[in-house]
Amino acid sequence: MERRTDLAVEARELAGEDIQGVEFDRREESGLEISRLVVKNHKASVKLRKEEGTYITIDIPAMTDNFPVDDDRIEIIGRELRRLLPVNGLVLVCGLGNTEITPDALGPKSASRVLATRHITGELARSTGLDSLRPVAVLTTGVTGQTGIETSEYIESIVRNVRPSAVVTIDALASRRVSRLGTTIQISDTGISPGAGVQNHRRKINRETLGVPVIALGVPTVVDSLTLVSDLLEIDDEKTSEELKKLLSPRGSTMVVTPKEIDLLIDRASRLLSLCINRALQEDVEIGVIEALM
Repeated sequence: MERRTDLAVEARELAGEDIQGVEFDRREESGLEISRLVVKNHKASVKLRKEEGTYITIDIPAMTDNFPVDDDRIEIIGRELRRLLPVNGLVLVCGLGNTEITPDALGPKSASRVLATRHITGELARSTGLDSLRPVAVLTTGVTGQTGIETSEYIESIVRNVRPSAVVTIDALASRRVSRLGTTIQISDTGISPGAGVQNHRRKINRETLGVPVIALGVPTVVDSLTLVSDLLEIDDEKTSEELKKLLSPRGSTMVVTPKEIDLLIDRASRLLSLCINRALQEDVEIGVIEALM
């Protein structure tokens, strides 16, 4: 049966670690375990069920622990993101998700703390000492059920008008393991399929659809119930899996599991992601100044 996950490292675990066309390395830095997985060709993409590109996975302390603003790990995560971005030009940061559903609120809450600077130009920038800021625009998209507009349509229309050099999307992810909820950040240059974590696939948001690089950031906040039970009971045969599916999804609806402290997790994760994004985009500005402007 298919174990559902948005994480490339977990897809590699499921598909087998010896896959042609996949490069993988892991290192530790300042208490962070950083994995870099590169899907190099179509065959490997099909095997992993992941788009061709680079996936960076950073294992961190549980999000119930707070990161101080001057923590070296914020600089490290920000640097990993910066490596995937163009050196110059406007960056559009998009928070995807639904603020009314706590596990799905990561994107909009993170985006609300990203420093928007596109409007700070000319004499205003010089007089305030902010002329070294990189131009950044910030957007929260909502979800189609709230707006009647596809997330991809919304972002495409903004991209046509503001012409960014890259788009950064933030969204909640699904993992196959409870232990990864709130303890993992994934950064990729492959874009995103909104709603994929809860089997509500929408039009992709990537370089092909937008015409500019799309960097996706996310933190796992849910585990699919069928995947969780199947992993815990080590069930692989299709017959048992179908029986489990009937029990866990009696009306065909997908059930997911999320931690009881999800409110705290989302609050801390959104703060951490926003700090890392701000650090990546505003390399020449001290983190304390960024924190004061947030």
